[in-house]
Amino acid sequence: MVLLLMFPCIILGMLWVFCCIFGFETTYNAYGQEEFYLDTGIINEVWLSWAPWAIVIVGIWLLIAYLFNAQMIQHATGAKPLERKENPRVYNLVENLCMSCGMPMPKVNIIEDDQLNAFASGINQKSYTVTLTRGIINYLDDAELEGVIAHELTHIRNRDTRVLIVSIVFVGILSTVLTILTRGVLRAFLWSGGSSRRSNNGKGGAAIVVVIVAAIVCAAIAYFLSMLTRFAISRKREFMADAGGAELTRNPQALASALRKISSAPGLGHIEREDIAQLYIIHPKKIKQNFFDKLQSLFSTHPSTEERIRILEQF
Repeated sequence: MVLLLMFPCIILGMLWVFCCIFGFETTYNAYGQEEFYLDTGIINEVWLSWAPWAIVIVGIWLLIAYLFNAQMIQHATGAKPLERKENPRVYNLVENLCMSCGMPMPKVNIIEDDQLNAFASGINQKSYTVTLTRGIINYLDDAELEGVIAHELTHIRNRDTRVLIVSIVFVGILSTVLTILTRGVLRAFLWSGGSSRRSNNGKGGAAIVVVIVAAIVCAAIAYFLSMLTRFAISRKREFMADAGGAELTRNPQALASALRKISSAPGLGHIEREDIAQLYIIHPKKIKQNFFDKLQSLFSTHPSTEERIRILEQF
């Protein structure tokens, strides 16, 4: 809850930074030197008038994601429902695991792709879904596939899919708002012209550039922090899902073996949707360990597969 509450706070904070542009004033001292300051009264007045609109827009965006997230993901991945008569092996594995932990049966989808991957999605009981590729179904044995399914069911049991989808939506909102505001500020400045702004508003062109650059930098930092928060949520919950899957099947070695096989050819990279790839059991773009691995880990939605396998083998 704390992590999720950070997102609207970042949005409102970013909005306040942009409002600083409207509260910027310049004066000239006794020596004719230009000095500038921020009128907090104007800033807060503009911010208070815009904040409710920002909250309403974010609320509508979240409502759309809540109602249509399953359809969006299904359309993006090309997944289709899998019925028991089509593949009783997979359906029975999911059903038996659900019965053993006392959870309702989620939907089961399949993607006709020979590569290897799986993910859980959904934000409520009606939309909870476990999706598997054709490749992972055919390549893994029953114990390994059971471990993968248990991993995805744990994501649903822990409500990870709900948290991840909400965080993905917030990051998308920040990205869109940042783009719109940045372009709007730059266009307004370029159209008005430095000399025109000086004569009409008494605001020095050079000082205005400083404020605009500062606003853009602060907004970019807000977006950067929100991305790191989303990635941190995802990495932590992958470890928890591995542990839950191992506990559910009582066979951590099978899940470790499955991860090892999947990591050799993690699929669905052709979708090219980072927000969707965050849900996968292994990210299609494998991050290699090198000199910059610590820096790269900040931007990774998944922990190291080797580390996950090592922990499972010691479970």
